[in-house]
Amino acid sequence: MYSMLLEQAADTAATGGTSWTFVVVELIVILAFFYFVLIRPQRNEQKKIEELRNSVQPGDNIMTTGGFYGVVLDVVDDTVIVEFGNNKNCRIPMHKNAIAEVEKDEAEEESKK
Repeated sequence: MYSMLLEQAADTAATGGTSWTFVVVELIVILAFFYFVLIRPQRNEQKKIEELRNSVQPGDNIMTTGGFYGVVLDVVDDTVIVEFGNNKNCRIPMHKNAIAEVEKDEAEEESKK
């Protein structure tokens, strides 16, 4: 395919004009490259993160985007109530988008196996 494009480019350079088909094909190749190298992997990563955040259940250990570790107490729509540290009075509601990592409860993982 590239040899055909190079031959066509050489022919148009010899005649002094540019071929619109060559320009269109070149543009399509560049757009396809950007799609498969940049856009598609980013979408797949976003889907994985969304699935991770939707799988959060009470009892899971999480790390927030701010670097705080806590335990999920309750999940309501897009809000989770997280307990931080050993102090049982430190319960903070936060949006699911603030969750960076999820570590499932060991008893729950064993029951799935």
